[in-house]
Amino acid sequence: QVQLVESGGGLVQPGGSLRLSCAASGSGFSINVMGWYRQAPGPQREVVARINTAGTTAYADSAKGRFTISRDNAKNTVYLQMSSLKPEDTAVYYCLAEAQALPGQPIRAFWGQGTQVTVSS
Repeated sequence: QVQLVESGGGLVQPGGSLRLSCAASGSGFSINVMGWYRQAPGPQREVVARINTAGTTAYADSAKGRFTISRDNAKNTVYLQMSSLKPEDTAVYYCLAEAQALPGQPIRAFWGQGTQVTVSS
């Protein structure tokens, strides 16, 4: 199993910055992609950014130019640096790890518990 622990959420004013961290632990799985998703009140969880082990990144249009995802493979930790935050960025942010027990086996998705980000004056 893979356990994910997020930190770094909180209350910030519009235009401010926050840095989220997500540390993965566990055994038996090799993590491929890590990423950040968010969920505002409602059923839809949307992707924010993803990064693979090679460092290749992908961003939602809403995050491009404002958010930066990075990763420390040695520490199995992924970060999300958020700047120029807007009220519409308010959501619970979830960390994702996609992992395999062995190459060729099904990829499993593991989620963190979520961290609240509130952008408000």
